[in-house]
Amino acid sequence: MEGAEGQLNKLVISKERKQFLRKQKQKKYLIFLTQILILVGFLAIWEVLANQKVIDSFITSQPSRIWETLTNLGSNGLLKHIGVTVYETVIGFLLGTFLGIMIAIILWWSNFLSKVADPYLVVLNSLPKVALRTCYYYLGRSWNACYYCNGSRNFTDCNDFRKSKWFFKNRQRSY
Repeated sequence: MEGAEGQLNKLVISKERKQFLRKQKQKKYLIFLTQILILVGFLAIWEVLANQKVIDSFITSQPSRIWETLTNLGSNGLLKHIGVTVYETVIGFLLGTFLGIMIAIILWWSNFLSKVADPYLVVLNSLPKVALRTCYYYLGRSWNACYYCNGSRNFTDCNDFRKSKWFFKNRQRSY
Protein backbone atom coordinates (compact mmCIF):
# COMPACT_ATOMS: atom_id res chain seq x y z
CA MET A 1 0.00 0.00 0.00
CA GLU A 2 2.93 2.32 0.46
CA GLY A 3 3.45 2.50 -3.30
CA ALA A 4 -0.08 3.82 -3.86
CA GLU A 5 0.29 6.42 -1.10
CA GLY A 6 3.65 7.55 -2.54
CA GLN A 7 2.09 8.06 -5.97
CA LEU A 8 -0.82 9.95 -4.43
CA ASN A 9 1.58 12.28 -2.60
CA LYS A 10 3.45 12.94 -5.87
CA LEU A 11 0.22 13.97 -7.59
CA VAL A 12 -0.67 16.49 -4.91
CA ILE A 13 0.94 19.82 -5.82
CA SER A 14 1.03 22.70 -3.39
CA LYS A 15 -0.65 26.00 -4.14
CA GLU A 16 2.70 27.81 -4.25
CA ARG A 17 4.08 25.29 -6.74
CA LYS A 18 1.05 25.77 -9.02
CA GLN A 19 1.53 29.57 -8.91
CA PHE A 20 5.22 29.18 -9.68
CA LEU A 21 4.51 26.89 -12.65
CA ARG A 22 1.83 29.29 -13.94
CA LYS A 23 4.29 32.22 -13.78
CA GLN A 24 6.94 30.19 -15.60
CA LYS A 25 4.46 29.33 -18.36
CA GLN A 26 3.42 32.99 -18.65
CA LYS A 27 7.10 34.02 -18.96
CA LYS A 28 7.62 31.50 -21.77
CA TYR A 29 4.55 32.78 -23.63
CA LEU A 30 5.63 36.40 -23.13
CA ILE A 31 9.13 35.65 -24.44
CA PHE A 32 7.73 33.80 -27.47
CA LEU A 33 5.23 36.58 -28.20
CA THR A 34 7.99 39.21 -27.96
CA GLN A 35 10.17 37.23 -30.37
CA ILE A 36 7.32 36.98 -32.87
CA LEU A 37 6.55 40.70 -32.56
CA ILE A 38 10.20 41.61 -33.15
CA LEU A 39 10.28 39.42 -36.27
CA VAL A 40 7.00 40.87 -37.62
CA GLY A 41 8.18 44.41 -36.84
CA PHE A 42 11.49 43.83 -38.60
CA LEU A 43 9.75 42.44 -41.69
CA ALA A 44 7.22 45.31 -41.71
CA ILE A 45 9.95 47.96 -41.45
CA TRP A 46 11.93 46.21 -44.16
CA GLU A 47 8.88 46.11 -46.48
CA VAL A 48 8.02 49.78 -45.88
CA LEU A 49 11.61 50.94 -46.42
CA ALA A 50 11.85 48.95 -49.65
CA ASN A 51 8.52 50.33 -50.91
CA GLN A 52 9.57 53.90 -50.10
CA LYS A 53 12.90 53.35 -51.93
CA VAL A 54 14.88 54.12 -48.76
CA ILE A 55 16.76 50.86 -49.25
CA ASP A 56 17.56 49.36 -52.63
CA SER A 57 15.17 46.46 -53.12
CA PHE A 58 17.38 45.11 -55.91
CA ILE A 59 20.09 44.36 -53.37
CA THR A 60 18.03 43.54 -50.27
CA SER A 61 14.78 42.48 -51.99
CA GLN A 62 11.51 42.72 -50.09
CA PRO A 63 9.72 40.27 -47.79
CA SER A 64 6.67 40.25 -50.11
CA ARG A 65 8.80 39.41 -53.16
CA ILE A 66 10.66 36.72 -51.22
CA TRP A 67 7.35 35.18 -50.10
CA GLU A 68 6.02 35.30 -53.67
CA THR A 69 9.13 33.55 -54.95
CA LEU A 70 8.93 30.88 -52.26
CA THR A 71 5.27 30.16 -53.05
CA ASN A 72 6.03 29.86 -56.79
CA LEU A 73 8.98 27.50 -56.42
CA GLY A 74 6.88 24.38 -56.82
CA SER A 75 5.45 25.45 -60.19
CA ASN A 76 8.77 25.05 -62.03
CA GLY A 77 9.37 21.42 -61.08
CA LEU A 78 11.95 22.56 -58.55
CA LEU A 79 10.67 20.16 -55.90
CA LYS A 80 11.20 17.25 -58.32
CA HIS A 81 14.77 18.39 -58.94
CA ILE A 82 15.41 18.82 -55.22
CA GLY A 83 14.13 15.29 -54.69
CA VAL A 84 16.46 13.92 -57.37
CA THR A 85 19.40 15.82 -55.87
CA VAL A 86 18.67 14.55 -52.36
CA TYR A 87 18.26 11.00 -53.71
CA GLU A 88 21.58 11.17 -55.59
CA THR A 89 23.31 12.68 -52.55
CA VAL A 90 22.06 9.93 -50.23
CA ILE A 91 22.92 7.17 -52.71
CA GLY A 92 26.38 8.67 -53.28
CA PHE A 93 26.98 8.98 -49.55
CA LEU A 94 25.88 5.40 -48.85
CA LEU A 95 27.86 4.02 -51.78
CA GLY A 96 31.00 5.96 -50.80
CA THR A 97 30.64 4.91 -47.17
CA PHE A 98 30.13 1.26 -48.13
CA LEU A 99 33.10 1.25 -50.52
CA GLY A 100 35.28 3.06 -47.99
CA ILE A 101 34.45 0.53 -45.29
CA MET A 102 35.11 -2.39 -47.66
CA ILE A 103 38.46 -0.96 -48.73
CA ALA A 104 39.38 -0.31 -45.09
CA ILE A 105 38.50 -3.90 -44.16
CA ILE A 106 40.56 -5.27 -47.05
CA LEU A 107 43.55 -3.10 -46.09
CA TRP A 108 43.16 -4.14 -42.44
CA TRP A 109 43.12 -7.84 -43.29
CA SER A 110 45.96 -7.80 -45.82
CA ASN A 111 49.26 -6.48 -44.53
CA PHE A 112 50.75 -6.76 -48.03
CA LEU A 113 48.04 -4.65 -49.71
CA SER A 114 48.21 -2.16 -46.86
CA LYS A 115 51.94 -1.64 -47.37
CA VAL A 116 51.55 -1.40 -51.16
CA ALA A 117 48.73 1.19 -50.96
CA ASP A 118 50.26 3.25 -48.12
CA PRO A 119 52.27 5.82 -50.18
CA TYR A 120 49.36 6.35 -52.58
CA LEU A 121 46.90 6.86 -49.74
CA VAL A 122 49.27 9.35 -48.07
CA VAL A 123 49.54 11.36 -51.31
CA LEU A 124 45.78 11.31 -51.88
CA ASN A 125 45.15 12.38 -48.29
CA SER A 126 47.55 15.31 -48.56
CA LEU A 127 45.94 16.66 -51.74
CA PRO A 128 43.26 19.32 -51.44
CA LYS A 129 39.92 17.64 -52.04
CA VAL A 130 38.91 20.17 -54.71
CA ALA A 131 41.91 19.04 -56.76
CA LEU A 132 40.34 15.59 -57.08
CA ARG A 133 37.19 16.79 -58.84
CA THR A 134 36.83 16.26 -62.54
CA CYS A 135 35.82 18.96 -64.98
CA TYR A 136 32.45 19.23 -66.67
CA TYR A 137 33.86 17.60 -69.80
CA TYR A 138 33.49 14.20 -68.17
CA LEU A 139 29.86 14.91 -67.33
CA GLY A 140 28.80 15.01 -70.98
CA ARG A 141 29.23 18.67 -71.76
CA SER A 142 30.90 20.11 -74.83
CA TRP A 143 34.60 19.91 -75.62
CA ASN A 144 35.22 23.51 -74.52
CA ALA A 145 33.29 23.23 -71.26
CA CYS A 146 36.53 22.89 -69.31
CA TYR A 147 37.33 26.51 -69.98
CA TYR A 148 34.33 27.53 -67.92
CA CYS A 149 35.04 25.68 -64.67
CA ASN A 150 34.76 28.84 -62.55
CA GLY A 151 38.20 28.66 -61.02
CA SER A 152 37.99 25.06 -59.88
CA ARG A 153 40.52 23.72 -62.36
CA ASN A 154 42.95 21.06 -61.27
CA PHE A 155 45.83 18.90 -62.41
CA THR A 156 43.50 16.35 -64.07
CA ASP A 157 41.59 19.03 -65.91
CA CYS A 158 40.66 18.63 -69.53
CA ASN A 159 42.36 19.81 -72.63
CA ASP A 160 45.32 21.89 -71.44
CA PHE A 161 47.65 18.93 -71.85
CA ARG A 162 47.35 19.34 -75.62
CA LYS A 163 48.09 23.06 -75.42
CA SER A 164 51.04 23.04 -73.04
CA LYS A 165 53.07 25.45 -75.21
CA TRP A 166 51.67 28.36 -73.20
CA PHE A 167 53.76 27.27 -70.20
CA PHE A 168 57.04 27.46 -72.05
CA LYS A 169 56.07 30.56 -73.96
CA ASN A 170 54.89 32.64 -70.96
CA ARG A 171 57.17 31.50 -68.15
CA GLN A 172 59.41 34.01 -66.49
CA ARG A 173 63.07 33.43 -66.71
CA SER A 174 65.26 34.06 -63.72
CA TYR A 175 68.81 34.20 -65.08
